[in-house]
This record gives sequence, structure tokens and C-alpha cells, in this order.
Amino acid sequence: MDGRATPQAFTRSGTAPHADPRPGRLSAPPAAWLAAPLGLFLIMFYAYPVGAMLARSIHPSGWSLAPYEALISSDVFWRVMGITLNIGAVVTGSCLLLALPLAYWLARMPPARANLLLLLVLVPFWTSILVRSYAWMALLERHGIINNLLIWLGALDRPTKLLNTRLAVCLAMVHVLLPFMVLPIYATLRGLDWRLVQAAESLGSTPWGTIRQIVLPLAKPGIAAGVTLVFTLSVGFYITPVLVGAPQDVMAAVLISDQVGQLAWPEASAMSAVLLLLVLAVTAGLSRLLGTRAILPGVV
Repeated sequence: MDGRATPQAFTRSGTAPHADPRPGRLSAPPAAWLAAPLGLFLIMFYAYPVGAMLARSIHPSGWSLAPYEALISSDVFWRVMGITLNIGAVVTGSCLLLALPLAYWLARMPPARANLLLLLVLVPFWTSILVRSYAWMALLERHGIINNLLIWLGALDRPTKLLNTRLAVCLAMVHVLLPFMVLPIYATLRGLDWRLVQAAESLGSTPWGTIRQIVLPLAKPGIAAGVTLVFTLSVGFYITPVLVGAPQDVMAAVLISDQVGQLAWPEASAMSAVLLLLVLAVTAGLSRLLGTRAILPGVV
């Protein structure tokens, strides 16, 4: 061979074709095959159970909407849903107010120090929710640490009821769910171009003005993700409300569990379906308010 390329060595576009893979080397599978195990898992353990639940709610012993008709006329159900949404909103708002300054503070730190402090945010993930709920019971009981501290500080004359109240439920749930709000906001702020903040400060912007006009708009994807995660998880909480909540503040998951315990499967399925629809409606509202790309970046 004299080194000159033959006509067969080029494609019709005039470029040389890609080199053949080495003998015995497997080519990369298509993306669909890579996603197949995850898709199969979601179908078996999510889509099928949800579909079975919806089917049971309208087909208990024949096609009927009787379970939904009973829910519509049930004052107890709507009271429980109101309590659930109220607690979910309070917990989500509290987590957002606590997570924003914490994530901002961590994002302005050097990465090594921020990663070290971020471990403290992740500590709740290393402990069971059941153990954390029992810890809050010890803290909030009538002769617990918080009551004794308030009496020692002179804020109270006698122990007050903190345990088995809505306040106890919100405190314990904020403790559990705060990392789900901090992490997405921190991840967004960490990728922020801080030269924009420096430019605003050099032009005379106040710290609050810089945060309001630059940081918060650019942190919108993390805020949307955190709010969606925390609200979705909070409305489905079961263990914490049972242990530290008041009997009159029953949440939806507790009511559904009671129906399952009574083998009232159609009613429990209908309640679950309504709760799912409410969560989807809130997510859709956030999508419209913050923009779908803020909640699902890179997907739409």
C-alpha cells in the first residue's frame, strides 16, 4: 500500500468512517436498555400498586363510586384533610424559612468547610424516624428538658402541655424534613455565579436587595424542588403524628391506616386516591407558579 486512501475508505459525505471497535469489545447498549431495569421496578412497585388502589376504590364488589360519594358527604374526612394540609403547609413554610439562610450561609463558605458542616445537616438521615420521634417525646413531656428549661429561665411558673399538641407535630416533622429543603437549595446556590452578587454590591445594592432581586430568583429551582419534596412527604407522615400528636389532630395517613385496620379497603383506597390527587394539584400549582422548568429542570 502506498498510503493513499481508496474511494471505499470514505463515506458519501466525504468524511472517513468511524474506526471499527476492537475485536471482542462489547458495544454500549442503547439508552432504552439502560433505563429498562428502573422502568420495570417502577411498574412493579409503584404503577401497579397505585393502579390496584384506584381500581379497588371504584370496584369493591362491582363498578361503583360509592366510596367517593361517602367521602364527599363525610365531615370527618374533610376535617382530617384540612388538618393534614394545614400541617403540611406550616411544616413546609417553616422548613423554607430555616433552610434559605442556612443554605445561603453554606454556599458562601469554602467548599471544604461547607462539606464538613453539611454533614451536620445530614445527621437526621442516620437515625430512624421512630427514634427521633421518641426523642421529641422525651424533650416535650411535662417534666422534660424544654419545660424544665423554660421554668428555670422564668418563662413559665409551672410545666405546660407541649407533647400531644399540633406544635409538637410540627416541631418533630420540621426536624425530620429540614434536610430535604436544605439540600436542593444549597445545590442550586452552590452553582450560582457569585460575581453577579459582587456586581450588585459594588453598584450600591443593599444586602436584602441583593438577596431579593438576584439570589432568590436564581435559587428558584432549588426552592421549588425543596417545597415539593417537603410538602409531599409531610402530608403522608404517619409515625410522628401518632406518637407526638393530639388525638383530635388526626392526619390523613392515620385515618387511612384506621380504615385498613377495619378492612374497609374501598374507603381506604378512595382516601388514598383523593390524597394523591391533592398532592398532584399542589405540585401542578407550584409548576404554574414557579415554572415547570424550575421543578423538573432538563426534562421539559
